[in-house]
Amino acid sequence: MQKNSEFWDALDKLVANSEIVIDRPKGSAHPRYPELIYRVDYGYLKDTSSMDDGGIDVWLGSGKKEIDSIMCIVDLRKRDSEIKLLIGCTEEEKAIVNETHNETQFMKGILIRR
Repeated sequence: MQKNSEFWDALDKLVANSEIVIDRPKGSAHPRYPELIYRVDYGYLKDTSSMDDGGIDVWLGSGKKEIDSIMCIVDLRKRDSEIKLLIGCTEEEKAIVNETHNETQFMKGILIRR
């Protein structure tokens, strides 16, 4: 359990020392898949890196601005995997994020709670 705690503490430090950039606000369409409408704010941590050479992805909810979950996803189209941080997401928003990452045959994800 100590390692679990250290993992979440490291994520807390990363978020605390990063700017959250929301480049796909709630209600906007995905740039390549316009049928996908974001139902929760989506963005990244500025000056970080992830598997797709962009910043670490975040879902920013309407609750208290703390990380209590991550999504681990596999994208068969891009042939990659990555994690996405859920910050301040209510239970309803977590369900939306989980559904978003599992609604096609090409992307699958699991929600891991703190």
